[in-house]
Amino acid sequence: MATQFTLPGRTVLGADALAGSEHAIKGLGKKAFIVTGKIVTKMGTVSKLTGYLERWNIDYTVFNEIAGEPTDEMILAGVKAYEESGCDFLIGIGGGSPLDSAKAIGAMTTLEGSIADYMGVELTGDFPPLVLIPTTAGTGSETTKFTVITDTKKGVKMLLKGDDLLPEVAVIDPELTVTAPKSITAATGMDALTHAVESYISKKANVLTDLYALSAIKRIFQYLPLAYADGTDRKAREEMSIAAFEAGVCINNASVTLVHGMSRPIGALFHVPHGISNAMLITECLSYVADGCYGRFADMARAIGAATEETEEKEASEAFLKALKSLCSQCEIPTLEEYGIQKEEFERVSQKMAEDAMASGSPSNTRKEISKEDLLKIYSRLF
Repeated sequence: MATQFTLPGRTVLGADALAGSEHAIKGLGKKAFIVTGKIVTKMGTVSKLTGYLERWNIDYTVFNEIAGEPTDEMILAGVKAYEESGCDFLIGIGGGSPLDSAKAIGAMTTLEGSIADYMGVELTGDFPPLVLIPTTAGTGSETTKFTVITDTKKGVKMLLKGDDLLPEVAVIDPELTVTAPKSITAATGMDALTHAVESYISKKANVLTDLYALSAIKRIFQYLPLAYADGTDRKAREEMSIAAFEAGVCINNASVTLVHGMSRPIGALFHVPHGISNAMLITECLSYVADGCYGRFADMARAIGAATEETEEKEASEAFLKALKSLCSQCEIPTLEEYGIQKEEFERVSQKMAEDAMASGSPSNTRKEISKEDLLKIYSRLF
């Protein structure tokens, strides 16, 4: 069966990618609407971008009101600011939140109604040109047709999608990730790993996503501990940026499975950063579904050197899960309890979380058949 494989319109990747993106960005418009957050602005990263824009004779307006994970209210404010600015294209710079927000703001400058109206609906339209510049190595938002926005009225993280959300240009400059603190390095790195692993075990995987996924998994197991231990390790930062891109390409074309499905409700209700909630769940989730595709887990184990070609598939799968648990420990991923979530409160909303997870459609991509009751069992094991 034929499959579609999509990427950003153009990708500029590697050392000095930002400096080298002039030709890619210049033809998109005359005035850029820069979507970012106050921390990225304070760290001076936005000023690097605006310095280049000034040299390239591109005018700009900065909207740095993205705080934490994006909500429908932030998007509404961004749309209003865009419409008042006279801008004709957008640049998202920062972690996954500003990048997701830039996609959503761009779409809602064209679409009618509220962004919540588009839950489960393909977003299509003649959206303003979009440039995405990640400052973390993990979310992969710069490579995907997805954006995750919280519906503040329903307390639900909406997974919105559409091929028209893909950026015209993705600029991936590892130097921009060097200042990321250890906690962000761990969260985004584990997010990238979750993307790669879930795409590999997804029913929607194909020959191209398999290549990208195994490459990303191998890089992350080798280089995430190094980047976490020493943020100035340029080699580790570069390899993690490549891995994040590869993993983003994977989910754009093969989607995710139950880890993401179960993670989003935790983020929405307990305000846990997306990468951390993924990492909290990943070992329990994958342990639960490994028997649905031992061969694929064995492939991942061999890719990271945890098993050989001679190792039996089930044994190799167990070796991969053991290595995964060790990686989480190296990156000091907290448990729900260590994060401060109360067991009683978690159990009180577990039914809603399981329902929201199933409604997202992500768990149904898992090769093992998964029901709401299965998700409740996994949630119960987290304590």
